[in-house]
Amino acid sequence: MNQQTAHLLESRIPAQQSARRASSPPGRTTEARPALRVLVVENEARAAESLVMGLRRHGYQAESVDTGAKALRAHTEADLLLLDLDLPDLDGLEVCRGIRSASDTPIIAITARDTELDRVLGLQAGSDDYMVKPYGFRELLARIEAVMRRVRPRPPVAHVITSGPLSIDARTRQVRIDGGPVEVTRKEFDLLYLLASQPETVISRKQLMTQVWDDSWSRPGRTIDTHVSSLRSKLGSSSWIITVRGVGFRFGHA
Repeated sequence: MNQQTAHLLESRIPAQQSARRASSPPGRTTEARPALRVLVVENEARAAESLVMGLRRHGYQAESVDTGAKALRAHTEADLLLLDLDLPDLDGLEVCRGIRSASDTPIIAITARDTELDRVLGLQAGSDDYMVKPYGFRELLARIEAVMRRVRPRPPVAHVITSGPLSIDARTRQVRIDGGPVEVTRKEFDLLYLLASQPETVISRKQLMTQVWDDSWSRPGRTIDTHVSSLRSKLGSSSWIITVRGVGFRFGHA
């Protein structure tokens, strides 16, 4: 990792922290989960220190080693590796292959090698993602989160979702209000269940078109609005589905 990348990391960390604080609703608490253990494999001391400190500021447990041999010994204690492929003792691709042959620990390869062949070789060696220097810290955080979403099992979605008087049963595909049945179409049910299964999430119109209508190409138009309007009418309140202007919709409550 060169000094330009280290400088980018140092300069972007405070802005990222401020953005995270601003995006957290006041008074809302979330269930604590063990901090992700990240092993930084980087032989340049200043760059490694900047990266480790930045990750720690964002809630990760981060440590660093400066050789491939140390990485091969320490990788079992990590949940994810940030592996520089340009190491002083061993070829980074061989280190990647060695770790992959012994475990499924996610690996993000980081290197100045930026040709298509380099990326192909890095992925074939077992890395889950590949980043070229210099890069931004915000992008690195996003890639870490994306890799961990792929490797972590998703929590099971409840078959029956209840919110106050509303009940949505995925097995029978029935919707009830105060125990009474609400007649909905297949697409209306899919739309309502998708929103209710992610109650704290704003789901974009594009995502709704993809997941409910299996259409990732068409521009979201009146189809979604028509179904949302119908659902609000059948559920007896517009507050069950909240419009987030310019983005999409989220699940509400009566």
